[in-house]
Amino acid sequence: MKDNSKLLSGLQELEQFLEKYPDTRFIDAILVDLCGIVRGKRFGRDEFDNIFTSGVLLPHSTYFLDVTGHCNNPLGMGVTDGDPDGTAVPVPGTLVSCPWTEAPTAQVLMNMRNEDGTPSAVDPRNVAARVIDKFSELGLTPVIAFELEFYLLDKERDARGFPQASVSAITGERENTTQVFGIAELEGHAKFFAAVEDAARAQNVPTSVATTEFAPAQYEINLHHTDLPLIAADHCALLRHIIKSVATRHSLNATFMSKPFADLSGNGMHVHISLVAKDGKNVFDDGSASGSDALRYAIGGLMTTMADSFAIFAPNVNAYRRFRPHTYVPVTKSWGLNNRSVACRIPSGSANARRVEHRVAGADANPYLTLAVLLAGVHHGLVNKIDPGPSSDGNACTVADPNLPLDLDKALNRLATSTTLASYIDPHYIELYCATKRGEMEKFRRHLPPLEYDWYL
Repeated sequence: MKDNSKLLSGLQELEQFLEKYPDTRFIDAILVDLCGIVRGKRFGRDEFDNIFTSGVLLPHSTYFLDVTGHCNNPLGMGVTDGDPDGTAVPVPGTLVSCPWTEAPTAQVLMNMRNEDGTPSAVDPRNVAARVIDKFSELGLTPVIAFELEFYLLDKERDARGFPQASVSAITGERENTTQVFGIAELEGHAKFFAAVEDAARAQNVPTSVATTEFAPAQYEINLHHTDLPLIAADHCALLRHIIKSVATRHSLNATFMSKPFADLSGNGMHVHISLVAKDGKNVFDDGSASGSDALRYAIGGLMTTMADSFAIFAPNVNAYRRFRPHTYVPVTKSWGLNNRSVACRIPSGSANARRVEHRVAGADANPYLTLAVLLAGVHHGLVNKIDPGPSSDGNACTVADPNLPLDLDKALNRLATSTTLASYIDPHYIELYCATKRGEMEKFRRHLPPLEYDWYL
């Protein structure tokens, strides 16, 4: 049975939007799949009402396609079961304009529902929501902010077929040096960054700071924190979509690939987490620089679940190339104060903003699933009062921890057998995720890389 109040609200949202943007020709009804890729359907003007009254029919398999867009029939879902449709409904408040499109276009984020209206287990957004709900039992609300690193690349690859850094619009030269926090490098792509800011504002995505990162043509854009954790994951997914879309319009290619260059810095997804009580107090703040016992317990939980979560943080073969010692990428279960070499960093700053910054995930990870396993770890640590052990001073990533699953096979096996994560995330979804990623990996291994010809032909 439809909820008429929500139906009316959706139609009102559409009506108000069209009053503001009367020339809108299309609406993209979008979703974020298991791999974090934006997919969906584009509707013409005559079909707008149907999105908000009937929802959008989509195969359930759309949510568990591999990175190539193929359904590997995981767990007999896809070809075997006839690839049935489900109904996706609009997420209230997500109807926004797309400033980068040729024709006036809007987009609305969709959420998959079962026939009885309950959240579908195949939608990563619902996976995260299930974990978030557990914090209400503790009287706590997670406060979340994501940071995303990416490269701006030339549309053309080099003579070897490798990606190459973008060309500065000011100097006319290809970026070839590492200028951390360089302003000139940002100015070299000023039109791109201005367009990203305009698009983010149009889509209610609260971007904060843009910086030049640790490699030529590598940048980072931060998002503001919010006490609506599911919305924080929406912001992350939509910001990636904005950056890639705007880059295309500027004849650039933006990539969130974890390690696009073997000898240069990888792209990370850093997640800032704090918890507020019903009275608005940050429970991680006890006035000290190191934070409260609750913060230590949360870190203890994150450390305990870190290995189990690796297949979420690093979802493909390339992602594991990022984990190398001495690269500001965590290769140990470690924590510390104001230390970028650890997995769980307590940033400096005002006590009432005390938080943990989780630095393990690659920028191409699914933000909803990343949020789900991180909050599962935090909750597990709080409930069980897990001590994280001593903090790390100095370089905590000199040698990789042999107990971390630093390849995809080991990581998927670890995730598949995690009893802790299975108590937070539907075990069937974990099985579905692992089956999808194993199918993707097997397809990857069937291809011969050029190096095999160079070495063995």
